[in-house]
Amino acid sequence: MYEQWLSSRSQAFDSSGIRKVFDLGAKLSDPINLSIGQPDFDMPADARSAAIEAINSRRSGYTPTQGLAPLLATLQERLDKKFHSQGGHRVFTTSGTSGGLLLAALAFVNPGDEVILFDPYFVMYEALVKMVGGVPVLIDTYPDFTYDVDKVAAAITPKTKMILFNSPANPTGHVATRDEVKAIAELARDKNIMLVSDEIYEQFCHTEFVSPAAYNPDTLVLGGYSKSHGMPGWRVGFAYGPAPVIEVMLKFQQYTFVCSPQVSQWAILGALDTDMSTEIANYRRKRDMLLDGLSDLYEIARPEGAFYMFPKAPWGTSSEFVEKAINEYSLLIIPGNVFSARDTHFRISYAASDATIERGIDALRKLAKR
Repeated sequence: MYEQWLSSRSQAFDSSGIRKVFDLGAKLSDPINLSIGQPDFDMPADARSAAIEAINSRRSGYTPTQGLAPLLATLQERLDKKFHSQGGHRVFTTSGTSGGLLLAALAFVNPGDEVILFDPYFVMYEALVKMVGGVPVLIDTYPDFTYDVDKVAAAITPKTKMILFNSPANPTGHVATRDEVKAIAELARDKNIMLVSDEIYEQFCHTEFVSPAAYNPDTLVLGGYSKSHGMPGWRVGFAYGPAPVIEVMLKFQQYTFVCSPQVSQWAILGALDTDMSTEIANYRRKRDMLLDGLSDLYEIARPEGAFYMFPKAPWGTSSEFVEKAINEYSLLIIPGNVFSARDTHFRISYAASDATIERGIDALRKLAKR
């Protein structure tokens, strides 16, 4: 009966495979949860205090679509300085980086436009492109997940509208080198292709971080605080780019999200100067725990950022491997076909307690020796 109500876009992509694992995990008693991509540390005390003050001050209304004036002023000053802007760029607050991605897709991708993605990719990328009628074009990055500009150049056609770039990357943890970033940024500039840089994991970077905006000032930079400040449910991100680009995105925000939540914006403003280096260093240590515990049995490209690694399944497809992990060990990990055209690898999130990671290592070692 209800099938006739469905839009064609609703059938262009499936439900998130990550959410399916989350739902399954909710039915298990004491699962080993290495699936969820959210920090296990608390949000900063300064953020909590600012949020409480905002609530007690009854700041519960809408903000301007672009965001709170004091937060915008701070972000504008910092981003202009970081990217050496000469005054032609603007920033606005989004409902998380995911909100910024949706606005970019709505604002700039027409039906039939091609959008270049690097495979493996964050699960939302392909779905968003299809949601607006675009055509995902996948650039294979296996086995080391590096970005090959020659492959990108070869994939460009007259229909190419956008390149979606992510470093540090989800699900691989790859951090693009300066040479990789420079080559792709300059290619997009020379070919007049929109470049969107998803930098949500910038602070979780264990090597040099380079934004393509350093080489291509027309880059649309998306960032946020869900990961770095342990606030994924507060939904505050930002979009920064050329003023005409931001103006179009704001028009779509007016008719979709309206604005990022006001209390959340005050919380972020209160926490912008919080030093999160201890938490970042702790996640580097957690990464090393997993590498030390698994590298002799698994093929793993060493991640240098975010809080994920993407090992190759030692037997079977990743879907078969993950099914065994869940059913026999209550180990929640994500099969690689959720992020990729391949079904060979699986994602581990080490945004978890040491005890959970240790249990996960034990289960994964047993699984590898089957």
